[in-house]
Amino acid sequence: MFTSPGPAKYVRQEGLLKQIGSYIKAFGDQALIIGGKTALSVVEPTLMESLKKYGIESKGTVWYGGECSWSNIERMAEIVRERQPQVLVAVGGGKAIDAIKSAAFAVNLPLIAVPTIAATCAAATPIAIIYDDEGTFIEISHRSKTPDVVLVDTGVISKAPYRFLAAGIGDTLAKWFESSASVKKCEPTALNRSAVKLAEEVYQILLEKGPSALEAVKQGKVDQSVHDVVDCIILISGSVSGYGGDDCRTAGAHAIYSGLTIFPEVHQTYHGEIVAFGILAQLVMEGKSEETIQQLISYYQKVGLPYTLEDMGITSLSPDDWNRLGQVTVEIEDMANMPFEVTPDMVVRAIQGADQIGRMVKRQ
Repeated sequence: MFTSPGPAKYVRQEGLLKQIGSYIKAFGDQALIIGGKTALSVVEPTLMESLKKYGIESKGTVWYGGECSWSNIERMAEIVRERQPQVLVAVGGGKAIDAIKSAAFAVNLPLIAVPTIAATCAAATPIAIIYDDEGTFIEISHRSKTPDVVLVDTGVISKAPYRFLAAGIGDTLAKWFESSASVKKCEPTALNRSAVKLAEEVYQILLEKGPSALEAVKQGKVDQSVHDVVDCIILISGSVSGYGGDDCRTAGAHAIYSGLTIFPEVHQTYHGEIVAFGILAQLVMEGKSEETIQQLISYYQKVGLPYTLEDMGITSLSPDDWNRLGQVTVEIEDMANMPFEVTPDMVVRAIQGADQIGRMVKRQ
């Protein structure tokens, strides 16, 4: 039995980035910082000041490329080989951190992850979600390094647009719905039973504290609800996958997310927002009651998550579009984790059904 439950160390604290040099020092005296453009512009002055304070030589800052694609990963790995740092620092959101995790795996260097938004659990997982250079999903890759340290500065996260936190809530809600479905295919074990219980508890915490955390962030505040929701999104959500392993992986909701990425109009919608809609479609696929789905939509309304195709920029699809969406979605490996065989027609009916319920709610 083998599992990667999460990063070796997770630290969450407001103002934490001022101390990042002390964490880097444990791995080496030369650091290369890689990340997203916006993320680097926000945190680079603080990082550089801390590196100087703790005697860390900067090997520079590098933009990761904008997509977690193999071409960008290979480019970053080559830059690392040229500059020869002792430590890599990944800064940004999920795609940036996943890409840098993959580059760190390729060059076999220590990695410190600094998520600047709480939109996914990427900073605390051993896998990377790979896209092509245009943003269409390709695969889930295990050629990715789990960060040695995850440093979460809630002061930085609270200053990001609150929509990122809402997207993180959507992505994390899926842990309960997907793990409780995928585990049905497996023999019960201590690990997968614990993972599903953990996913359910995370779901309950998000229902309880999600709206108040978003309201605090909107007001520029950091309180316990923000800390709890951020911990759920980044660390505990990743731990569900870590403990449950392949028994508790992503399932229908994420497969539908990946399928929807074939349409360029959804590329302005965040990962967790599309996953949130995918949850609704998965529930339709599982035959859950309309009342159950409407109850979840009522929560989505509180935290600003999409619940119709139009909310994600999709206003019309041709019959060929629907056929392609159904076919692509069932070929996504996540869909194989559902406890029953899923056909393209089932996917189309589930998405249309979820959209219909969502549009009905809007009319009420």
